Amino acid sequence: MTLLLGLKVPPHIVQAIVGHANLDVTMTIYAHTSLEDKREALRKLQDHLQ
Repeated sequence: MTLLLGLKVPPHIVQAIVGHANLDVTMTIYAHTSLEDKREALRKLQDHLQ
């Protein structure tokens, strides 16, 4: 399911696929942040602040 999140499938869809009642459970188990994800987020923040 981490792969689905990496493919930008909305978290609530992943939640429905795995059958979790709570989105927090899905995100805690499957939402691993890669180094590239962190870099991209910081690039977006930098672009916004400029």
